[in-house]
Formats: sequence, C-alpha cells, structure tokens
Amino acid sequence: MTATQPRSPQTAAPERAATPDRDTSGTPAQRRPPPAAKVAAGDLVDVAMTVNGTDVMVSVPARMHLADVLREHLGLTGTHLGCEHGVCGMCTVLVDGDAARACLLFAVQCEGAEVTTVEGLGTADDQHPLQQAFSAHHGLQCGFCTPGMLMSGYDLLTNGPEGTAVAPEELPEQMSGVICRCTGYRGILAAVADVAAEHPDGLPGPRNCAPRTLVGRGGARTADTGPAPGETDAGSAVPDEVRIPAGAPSATVSVRSELSSDVASVWDVIDDFDLLARCLPGAELVEILDESRYRGRATIALGPVKLRFEGLAQVVEREPAEHRLNVLAQGADAGGSATRAVIRLRVEPGEGGGSVLAADADLHLSGRIAQFGRALAGDVSKRLFEQFGRSVDEAARTGRAPEASSAGPLRMAAGAALDTLRSTVRRVRARVRTRAGARRTGGEGRAHGRFPARRERRDRRPRPRGLS
Repeated sequence: MTATQPRSPQTAAPERAATPDRDTSGTPAQRRPPPAAKVAAGDLVDVAMTVNGTDVMVSVPARMHLADVLREHLGLTGTHLGCEHGVCGMCTVLVDGDAARACLLFAVQCEGAEVTTVEGLGTADDQHPLQQAFSAHHGLQCGFCTPGMLMSGYDLLTNGPEGTAVAPEELPEQMSGVICRCTGYRGILAAVADVAAEHPDGLPGPRNCAPRTLVGRGGARTADTGPAPGETDAGSAVPDEVRIPAGAPSATVSVRSELSSDVASVWDVIDDFDLLARCLPGAELVEILDESRYRGRATIALGPVKLRFEGLAQVVEREPAEHRLNVLAQGADAGGSATRAVIRLRVEPGEGGGSVLAADADLHLSGRIAQFGRALAGDVSKRLFEQFGRSVDEAARTGRAPEASSAGPLRMAAGAALDTLRSTVRRVRARVRTRAGARRTGGEGRAHGRFPARRERRDRRPRPRGLS
C-alpha cells in the first residue's frame, strides 16, 4: 500500500470482529475476550493493541478514532490532526505495517493490531535514516505535516511496488497523500529520494519499537507490562552513562552568587553529593551507583507543563585543591522531554571572609521542554542556580539543605515569565518615550514638517507664572 492509498477502515473491522476466544495467557491483545456484537456510541470498550512495541489496553468510547486515542490516552502527540476527514494525511501512522489515516480508523477496529507512530520511528539520540534526511535537506518548516510525511515516506519505501527503487520524478505523485501547508515540498521530496538512493536493498525498520518504548505522556500508565513512570525502579529506565550531544547547546547559563560562608564550608557542601543534590530545587537523589555516578529525579513546572525527570549525574572532574567540580547530567520524562547538561561549579574567595559560587551550565533540551525557547529556558535555569546558591550557603552554615528548596521550580518559572513580560514592557515603553521625546523636541517631525499644528498649539499655551 502506497502513501496515496489510505487504509480503508471498513476492511479491518469485520475481520477482527470474528476473532475467536483467546487464551488467558500471552499479551493483552491475546487475553482480551471477543468484542460484543453491538455497543452504543458512548459505551466504553476495552481495546488491546501493540503501540510502538508496547502492549497496551485502553478503555475508550466505541466511536473514538485512533488519532484521539494515541494523543489523549497514550500521550503520543507526534500524530497530528489536521482536517480529520482523511484528506490532509497529517495523522498517517502504520497499522500492521501499512499506512493508515488515524482520523478515519476507530480505535476498536485496531483490536489486536500493531500500530507504529512517528515516536516509534526513532529518537533524538538514534534517528531513523528518514529523520536524518529530513533534517539534512531542511524537509520541515512549521513541522505540522512532518510526522505524516515521515510515516508516509516510510510506507512508500517499504511497501511500494518497487521497494526503495522510486524514481525522483514519481515522488510528487507518490507522496501526494500528505499535504504540506507551508508548501515546502522540495526539501521533503529530496529527503525521501536521498534515503531511497542510500538504501537500495531495503529501508531499515523503526528504531524505537522494542518492548517498553511507548514514549507518550501517559502511555506507560496504560501499558500492561509494568508500573507507571515514577513507580518503577529508577535503575531500570535510566542509562548507566551520560551522553552529551554534539553541537551548540540550547541555552547557556552563568551565575555568580556571593555567599556569606567561607570557601572551605561551601566546598564541604559541594563535595557531599547527597547534600549538594538536596540544595538543587526540585531534585532528589535516588541511588548512589559509585563514587562518581548518581541516579536521581527532578520535578519542575513551567506554567501548565509539569515535568518529572528520571536521570543520571556523573562527576567527571573533582579538584578539592581548586574547589572545582564538573558534572554531566541527563534526564528524561514520560512525555518525551529530555535534558542534558554540562555543569561547572567553582568556589572562590569573596569579600569579608565570604565566598563566591560560580555556576556555569550548557543545556541541551529536546521534546516539550525545548518548545519554551532559549530565553525562558535560560531565565528558569538562572533562577534555579540563584536559589541553588542560597541553599548551598544555608547548608554551609547549618549542615543541612533548607526544606523549602524543593518548592522552587514553579515560582522560578512564574518569576522568569514575569521578568520576560516586564522586560518586554520596559522595551516598549522606552521606544514610546524615545519617539515622544523626538516629537516634543521637533527632531524628525520638525525636519519634515509633519507636526506644524501640534507645535502651534504648544506655542499658544500660557506660560507658567514666574517664568520669563
């Protein structure tokens, strides 16, 4: 089936409705009893299927289509919705290996099916060749059609009549099942043609479809293969090594905090990683793996978006004589957000017997958290390190981290947003004052004779008493 032939939902339902009774062992799809012959439109129906390699069971209304189930119940928001009439192709996914319009398929029709979404195609660290080609050829602009284009291109190069041997002149017609509202087709077609030429013997399969790789916001909560994120053993889902991506960071932060405690006392806090972690707002140390590696979690709220990261921190340099500590850290949440950071801490002598804590960080963000932009990410991180400095100072004086440090992220995000708003208002006001001043002094307006009436009115105003 090519990308121009969307899967017909009418062909799948009768076949699955006749599924015989299943055994009580095996996957959720195998354990599910046969569906009832008739249900009301608003009745909830249990649907078992495999999504990105993970067996899931969802209870959904009988007339809810697959796209809404993927987005709302499993948190796989990479599947976009456009026309919801099967015309634009934005919602293209793979059902049992073939391209299908997720807005035309009822979820109940996917009972026992294997569904692959764009999240299953690859990850930020392990991209599928199609994803790499789209990036190299600038095959995305607003990104709204990108998931559909990727899945349609995968279907074309996998299930096409000639496999990956697709002539470039045929690509416009073959890929016409998905509409790009930016009309940026040239980069998209160039990317697909490049992948077809690079893989003449067959396209590699999806790279993120092993068991337990459902990466949606709430998907793992419905998976029948284990507990929800945050309830699992922290060591089961977090890698043992921190990997910092190449390229420029999403944001950089540099904060110098003047502390009342002396250098030795502050270094004692930094050298105690358990105490140091508790000074970081929202952070919690879960497990000490060895002298240099630590597992932990961090919670942060950016407005309505609440993120809970499970991650790993690795000390790569510890210099007590120079009071310097360098740490690599990475974390990911169930919604696909990920952050990696290179953190450098240094304690220097300050005035009056105090000290200065210098904190520098290079941040690499991906997923939902990256959508907030460099400015807000930098502001939030700066506030985090400022509060971190105050907590370290208190810990150096008292020997323990302040209790309130874990409640800081929401206030920091709100404060950063307010600071950004205040800064914007100040810039606008400054521009207004500058223009008003130019008009009052007759700058640009007098030179071009644009304000004669206003100047005449000012000349007719009575002078205040006492002025000559």
